[in-house]
Amino acid sequence: MVKRILGFILSVFIMTSVCAGDDLEYKMDIGGSLGLCYYLGDANSTPLRGSSVMAAINLRRNFNPRMALKTSLSFGRFSGTTKGYYFPRESGSVAEPLDVQFKGNVLDLGTQFELNFWGYGMGPGYKKLSRITPYLLLGFGLTIGIIPDGSCFGVNFPVGGGIKYKVKPRLNLTFEWSVHFSTTDKLDGLSDPYYINSSGIKNKDAYSFFMLSLSYDISPKLRKCNN
Repeated sequence: MVKRILGFILSVFIMTSVCAGDDLEYKMDIGGSLGLCYYLGDANSTPLRGSSVMAAINLRRNFNPRMALKTSLSFGRFSGTTKGYYFPRESGSVAEPLDVQFKGNVLDLGTQFELNFWGYGMGPGYKKLSRITPYLLLGFGLTIGIIPDGSCFGVNFPVGGGIKYKVKPRLNLTFEWSVHFSTTDKLDGLSDPYYINSSGIKNKDAYSFFMLSLSYDISPKLRKCNN
């Protein structure tokens, strides 16, 4: 009887050790981002022009090594000028130079789907995971613009991409660039300055985030121990 008990304890210990030695997989990661925000619209078509600081907090749900869904709350600042641009004073009139300086803030709450080019992660060689992978993103969000003349609201559709790098088994470094096409035309305080009919995101303002993120894996997946 004693030998059977000792044998049972030994077998449980061996099984536990095998499970503990496996590389855990995690369902989620949480972290933050810092970077630049800039405006794209009627008074600017040049990337990074008038850029200022942005920050975000992120929560990502990893479905598998190739697909993930990230939810972010982001805040960014931007500035711009109409110097060098020509606008009509009224519909049908000759365009004239206009020199207006503007500054604004944007608050963005959004969700984006991420598709990794390669299986992302660290683990045994048979899993064919890569510590580094480029990815594409597409999503949906809510936009609140805060400008000196008031505020504006709309939805936005972010598109972009980036690179993920797993620094350690649970630590991730991400570089990302995204353009958020919004349904508002008031981020710069210039509402339809060209007098052109528009709908949806056509002829509306956009803003871009150019950022570096650090995140930590949480919520390990439940795994079965195989004898």
